[in-house]
Amino acid sequence: MSDGSTLSAHSFSAHAWGRNLPTYEAIRTMPFNAALADGTLSSERFRHYMLQDAHYLIAFGRALAIAAAKAEDPDELVQFAEGAKVAVVVERSLHTDFFEKFGIDADEFARTPMSPVCHHYSSFLIATAYAEPYPVVLAALLPCFWIYAEVGRDILGRAVRPNPYDAWIDTYAGEEFHEAVRAVIATTDRAAHGAPPAVLARMHAAYKRATELEWMFWDSAWRLADWPV
Repeated sequence: MSDGSTLSAHSFSAHAWGRNLPTYEAIRTMPFNAALADGTLSSERFRHYMLQDAHYLIAFGRALAIAAAKAEDPDELVQFAEGAKVAVVVERSLHTDFFEKFGIDADEFARTPMSPVCHHYSSFLIATAYAEPYPVVLAALLPCFWIYAEVGRDILGRAVRPNPYDAWIDTYAGEEFHEAVRAVIATTDRAAHGAPPAVLARMHAAYKRATELEWMFWDSAWRLADWPV
């Protein structure tokens, strides 16, 4: 829990991380990430992942924009509005680079539908962002930030170099990304502070579901999952 190591043991984030640690460990050690680290991940699997992640980032950006609209504190409004921009513009520029490297053009992206898991995760975030109170929205968004940061740090520590996926590894293991993650953790903990027990329970449920969907997203790419009918 590197990005949350300085947080209070009584904070929402500390409790959420502890409760969902087995799922994080399953993500960290899953075949997709092991192959990514040692550079043996097939280009077909990485292409699947990139195409679906590009779809996902659009939905993630929309959910962040809704979170920004629900924020009462102006600084938090700016934080999540900027986060929406990063999700849709800055990170997708990385995908554009990878698309070119792996021979994916705009037409192929347009022809590729969301996978079942990507559709589920995206729909979950958008529905939560619209329907739930601000603290629950943040709890649903937090795993994408935090788990990516921790997985990126872990892969960086064991990655074979040079690696065909160096750019991905360096982006999510970089200090700039980790600084943003720490800010989201802190904001989520502030939102949880003083929240009624019913809201805290919904926060934990949203965090748990998003963490499970993180595992499913990587597993889907490993299996090259598509719609069965």
